Order: sequence, then structure tokens, then C-alpha cells
Amino acid sequence: MHDFCFTYPYGLLVVLGGLIGFLKKGSADSLMGGVGSGALLLLAGYVSHQAYLRGAKSWPALFLETVVAVALTWVMGQRFMATSKFMPAGLVAALSGIMALFYLYKVVTGGNHIVKKQT
Repeated sequence: MHDFCFTYPYGLLVVLGGLIGFLKKGSADSLMGGVGSGALLLLAGYVSHQAYLRGAKSWPALFLETVVAVALTWVMGQRFMATSKFMPAGLVAALSGIMALFYLYKVVTGGNHIVKKQT
């Protein structure tokens, strides 16, 4: 599975979570953190997808996806430890942890598998 296949829905969930946090609690931190992180994920997914379509790998996109997922795991994990509230901190920390492991797996295995076109 290619990184962008999971990055698009993951990025959209992070954006949506930031918007919901802002609308429900008026939290500007939630808005900026969620929308900002989600936008970075969506951008990285797009760059990775475009590179794949060209038959290339995009290490910068994979690096950005990994850094954002690790950062969200850390920040939301700290918030979950402080509040013991699963929603949204625990959920985002768990999802981001899973995604960080997936991205690290992609790094270790050499990124997206590029299929060479037959001519």
C-alpha cells in the first residue's frame, strides 16, 4: 500500500477534528493545530501521489508525513495523559501513532513501490 492512500483520509480526519474542536469549544489552538497539521499531511500526500504518477519516489513527502504523525502522537498523547479524555486526544494520539508506525515501515522498506511501465 502506498503512503498517500492512507495520508489523504488521515489528513482529512485531522482537518475535520480541528474544525469540530473549534466549532464546539471555540478553540483556536484546535483550529490551527488540526487544520495546519491536516493541511501539511494533505500536501505531503499530494506530493507523494504526484511523484508516484511520474514513476518516482518522494522522500521529502514521506519525511513530512512521518514528522507530522510523530508530532501529533506526542502532543495529543501528552494531552491524553494529562486529561485522561479519549476524545479527541486519545483517539488522535492512537491514530497518529499507528500512522507514524506505517510511515516508518515505508521508510524502512524503501518508500512506495514503483512499477516500471513496459514499453
